[in-house]
Amino acid sequence: SLRPPPPPPTSTSMAPKPVSTAGKAPASTASKAPATASKAPSKTTDKKAGKKTKSAAPGDGEKKKRKKVRKETYSSYIYKVLRQVHPDTGISNKAMSILNSFVNDIFERIASEASKLAQYSKKSTISSREIQTSVRLILPGELAKHAISEGTKSVTKFSSATTTK
Repeated sequence: SLRPPPPPPTSTSMAPKPVSTAGKAPASTASKAPATASKAPSKTTDKKAGKKTKSAAPGDGEKKKRKKVRKETYSSYIYKVLRQVHPDTGISNKAMSILNSFVNDIFERIASEASKLAQYSKKSTISSREIQTSVRLILPGELAKHAISEGTKSVTKFSSATTTK
């Protein structure tokens, strides 16, 4: 492939680079390479170097530069609860996805109801009181009672932990 010639030097004190070093790292980073190699493994420098050489080909280089987007789920917490309730029972990925969607749905319902309650009382902050009221409104009967008792227990535990610090 044809490369454009390197740009001319901006100051007269800097000597022009030979054409043969156009694809290599600048001399300033080359002198630092042995120092970094003794401090840390060369694993990270290999990846960076690989990205630099691949950047000439736009198809390959862009795929390597992208970071994997982290998806936030409740999977680990659901699994911990499953271990407490049924230690010898597993769960499929599909079932975990359904439970994760369920938790997100309930969260959205409670949060939106709590937001409405805060707006009605002309408050800009959602407190545990709005959450408790929205749980009473959204969840049916016995489920609401259990949720409120667990929530109250958690808020009490959190409050006592923050006051002791």
